[in-house]
Amino acid sequence: MTAHDHRHSLYTVDQVRALDRRAIDELGIPAYELMQRAATAALVCLRQHWPQARRIAVYCGPGNNGGDGFLLGALAREAGIHAEVFALGESRGDDAIRARREFEHGGGTVVAWNEAVALPLVDVHVDALYGTGLQRALAPEVAVLVGRVHATGAPVLALDVPSGVNANTGDVPGEAVQAQVTVTFIAPKRGLYTGLAPGYVGTVQLESLGLPETLWQGARADAELMRPQTLPPRPRQSHKGNNGHVLAIGGDHGTAGAIRLCSEAALRGGAGLVSVATRAEHLIALNSARPELMAHEVNGPQALEALLPRATVLAVGPGLGQGAWGHALWLTALDAQLPLVLDADGLNLLAHEPRGFSGPVVMTPHPGEAARLLGCDTRTIAIDRYAAVRELAKRYGAVVVLKGAGSLVADPQGRVAVCPWGNPGMATGGMGDLLTGIVAALMAQGCDAWQAATLGVSLHARAGDLAAKHGGERGLIATDLLEPLRLLLNGRDA
Repeated sequence: MTAHDHRHSLYTVDQVRALDRRAIDELGIPAYELMQRAATAALVCLRQHWPQARRIAVYCGPGNNGGDGFLLGALAREAGIHAEVFALGESRGDDAIRARREFEHGGGTVVAWNEAVALPLVDVHVDALYGTGLQRALAPEVAVLVGRVHATGAPVLALDVPSGVNANTGDVPGEAVQAQVTVTFIAPKRGLYTGLAPGYVGTVQLESLGLPETLWQGARADAELMRPQTLPPRPRQSHKGNNGHVLAIGGDHGTAGAIRLCSEAALRGGAGLVSVATRAEHLIALNSARPELMAHEVNGPQALEALLPRATVLAVGPGLGQGAWGHALWLTALDAQLPLVLDADGLNLLAHEPRGFSGPVVMTPHPGEAARLLGCDTRTIAIDRYAAVRELAKRYGAVVVLKGAGSLVADPQGRVAVCPWGNPGMATGGMGDLLTGIVAALMAQGCDAWQAATLGVSLHARAGDLAAKHGGERGLIATDLLEPLRLLLNGRDA
């Protein structure tokens, strides 16, 4: 496995511990040397991001994460940086104790933290409280410390993982450190990239501590971080029939916007033809706004059945509703056994009438829809998004996109890809409708369900980032993504 590969591989906490143990046992690198390397990498990271920093405060917990902090404090002092170190209790474990003594023998003073202690004015705070082992909420007294650190307004560098963030799942069960930069060691932890975690980790910088590539040979990763990709160029002789026909089904009374966004995104996603099966009241608006769409009045299953033979893939759910009309179209679409993208009410109806799939199907739930599909609450989804998306894919026999910060894509065999792009401006109505259309367009052009879902999610998120780059995040709307999407599909990113 190359360096490039393992830097895009995401690991569970247990898998990283196994790599750590392998470095010690098989490569003969002492654990304390790994701690020294982590501290050195942290100092380099500190200087890269805050080259003018002259005063830092380091907050050390009792374990090995605290040991990293003590050694960083010692190195900082040697480098002429004033380092004040605060300890949360006594150090535990031989290496952590040794690191603390090394800091003290170098002339450093360790201040025992309690709520009466005032925090210093510094350029950077360093979080070395808890590492990957903490999977519960911070204790109240630690939460007080974290709150005071934030109140100073100075930036925070987190060592390995911001304390209070679950490095395995991305959950944040209570107060947590909000870092501007997280320097993580040996291998990327999967929890840093999804759920609530992206709001706490800031910029994630991986430091593999100079370990040889042989460490990763044969090591199994839990998930993969998506990389930019696009479709190959079209042959010169292409015609619309080569690029598939998407049939978008939805738009009950009052929801013309949802089905228009979906179908227009399918056009911008490169489908050769896009038809819309919707209510009669929407036809004038659709034909006027986007005449390239072929909008049809569909008042029931028979009218829909007449459109199915020409379709390559179905996009079902945006604005569909859960009434008699939507339910009848939903049943007809699923019974057609065509490649399918299910979203919105297409998923809500599935939660009421579960069925598995054997053909190419992509489901795109947000956490609320995922909870309904699994018969749980949204908190259960948030606690472990990896487990949730894998269970959805296995239960329904489909490729599943669990939307949100750090969207996850899973297949029924347990493979998971994680999206590193996207921004808060995309938390607005209609964004999911766009994604449905984009994924359907990619399936129409020949992508299998996994390829369409991963490429669709990445294009959607990257288009959102491009749109925000040129106009800002606040006030971003779904249609702002359509032109950047076109650029990205054609291999351009500016």
